[in-house]
Amino acid sequence: QVQFVESGGGLVQPGGSLRLSCAASGDIFTIYAMGWYRQAPGKQRELVATIRSGGSTTYANSVKDRFTISRDSAKNTVYLQMNNLKPEDTAVYYCYAASGYNYWGQGTQVTVSS
Repeated sequence: QVQFVESGGGLVQPGGSLRLSCAASGDIFTIYAMGWYRQAPGKQRELVATIRSGGSTTYANSVKDRFTISRDSAKNTVYLQMNNLKPEDTAVYYCYAASGYNYWGQGTQVTVSS
């Protein structure tokens, strides 16, 4: 089993920044990728960002050049730095880890509103 501690969500004005953190614990040794999905009401689930064991990253087109995913391998933690936030970024952000199974966190709300 893999468990997550997610933090960093909240309310921010357009143009502001937030940093999400996701710390994984448990059976983490087979994880080969971690990142975030997001889900907004009335919209399909969207893969926001992924970082893989080799360090490569992938971003949704909607967040490229604004979001940066990074990791601290020693802490089994990934971070999502979100800059220049827009109202359309409002969603529940779910940390995930991929191994032989996919594991999901409980999610954290990000609200971008003036």
